[in-house]
Amino acid sequence: MTIFDIQQEILRLKKEKDICILAHSYQAREILEVADYTGDSYKLSVDAAKVESKNIVMSGVRFMAETCKILSPEKHVYLPNPDAGCQMADQMDKELISGVKKMYPDYTVVAYINTTASLKTICDVCVTSSSAVEICKKIENDKILFIPDCNLGAFVASRLPEKEIKLLQGGCPIHAAVTTDDVKKAKELHPGALLLVHPECRPEVAALADYVGSTSGIMKFAVESDAKEFIIGTEISIQEHLQYTCPDKTFYYLSNKLICPNMRTTTLVDLYNCVKGTAGEEIILDDKTIADAKKCIDEMIRLGG
Repeated sequence: MTIFDIQQEILRLKKEKDICILAHSYQAREILEVADYTGDSYKLSVDAAKVESKNIVMSGVRFMAETCKILSPEKHVYLPNPDAGCQMADQMDKELISGVKKMYPDYTVVAYINTTASLKTICDVCVTSSSAVEICKKIENDKILFIPDCNLGAFVASRLPEKEIKLLQGGCPIHAAVTTDDVKKAKELHPGALLLVHPECRPEVAALADYVGSTSGIMKFAVESDAKEFIIGTEISIQEHLQYTCPDKTFYYLSNKLICPNMRTTTLVDLYNCVKGTAGEEIILDDKTIADAKKCIDEMIRLGG
């Protein structure tokens, strides 16, 4: 079968089986082409709550599929490849943060959406990279414990000096691997290009950027900008997607370190086998976990809306 044949079968099967496919922007192009909704974590969280299909397939990583299940507990939610996890989400667990909360009892616990469902049950509000600053600004409490990404947390703190933001050592090892030397090399190779980076990058890298923002923010900036050349400082799939969207512009990746193995785990064939019913994993969460974790996600949608 060709890629086109597989895509056509996926489109046929999802109609036949009442399946809605959500795909994160870091997924391969051939997967995005058959998805009903695409975007970053925040957009997919909002979209997941609106889905009418009785079956949802989340082509992304596990915490995203868990978020879908939390927002639509009455639906069947599937992860096409069970091995698609998230290194950041696995860094901190409920037991660890419960202990930290005891040390900072008067702090509002803000969890990046890249966390497990279990950890979300003890957090006050969830955020994504696109909504973190806005939501943290709206929180009445000036004391915030931001987990797990210290780089995104530092970015939020830089934008909200009036808040007292406590950070823990954690985050995305892919984005954090990029250094100022990488920026220097990229700018030497492409001196006329604007640098657009994700706030999961180190603060010293973000400080050298022309724009710092979420995946969707980076794409929107590049599309709307009058500039013709861009260095993309996030997962390199975004460079490819922007090439399709803006063929009249030129895009370079900041570093070849920016490859997320978990986002690359899911293939079009995985997705095909999942909608066919021969592979994938259904996400099962108990009622208490769903109810407790939903509180911080609902608060994210309320404050971010």
